[in-house]
Amino acid sequence: MKGVILAGGTGSRLHPLTRITNKHLLPIYDRPMINYAIESLVGAGVDEIMLVTGGTHAGEFLRLLGNGNEFGVERLLYAYQDKAGGIAEALGLAEKFVAGDRCVVLLADNIFERSIRPCVEAFRRQRHGARVVLSKESDPSHLRHLGVVQFDGDRRIKHIVEKPADPPSEFAVTGVYFYDETVWRVLPELKPSGRGELEITDVNNWYLGQGLMEYDVLEGFWGDAGESIQAYYSVNDFVRSRAASQEQ
Repeated sequence: MKGVILAGGTGSRLHPLTRITNKHLLPIYDRPMINYAIESLVGAGVDEIMLVTGGTHAGEFLRLLGNGNEFGVERLLYAYQDKAGGIAEALGLAEKFVAGDRCVVLLADNIFERSIRPCVEAFRRQRHGARVVLSKESDPSHLRHLGVVQFDGDRRIKHIVEKPADPPSEFAVTGVYFYDETVWRVLPELKPSGRGELEITDVNNWYLGQGLMEYDVLEGFWGDAGESIQAYYSVNDFVRSRAASQEQ
């Protein structure tokens, strides 16, 4: 299984911090944000990774990560997204790298308390289709800014609603997605959303429509450090407090 880390975008929600750097190079406690994404995949047994980024600071990732060996990466490749065209468009740049294999896609601003290894292993056992990782979020006001799942009567995902005014459940879709080789046929068929971008939620809903989507609910803390300034500092606070407790 190949790993794809998406670290592009303009980072507008973290202005003014991102006026001089890519948001994924901002510090989370004692190291750059991107380090946590690398550690999540390597810790889950995924050591062939492509990092997709863009903008004027793309070269900084190469300076920081190099060939990835220092971080336990067996093979680290880079791809450049010319403009902010959405998560699904960024994923499309990794097609030749994945080369017909399965892939796990990780948004680089997502920070998890628990290892995603059980999710990776579950997808290895899954015969085909896609898989998403959910996190329970009890605050409706927060759910309105996320992708939220709607379940059917058998507790299977029926649909994913992006930024719902009335959230259909308490389970948000985190920034970890698993896809089989079918995804490369789905991506070219996508139409830009109202934002002019190719949306990953549309990819996930395609798999749902085919009955090919499974999911995991990951326990423990999950934070999207790129969601807002407040979220960025909340993630920092959590990571710092956890490190302090482990040092005691």
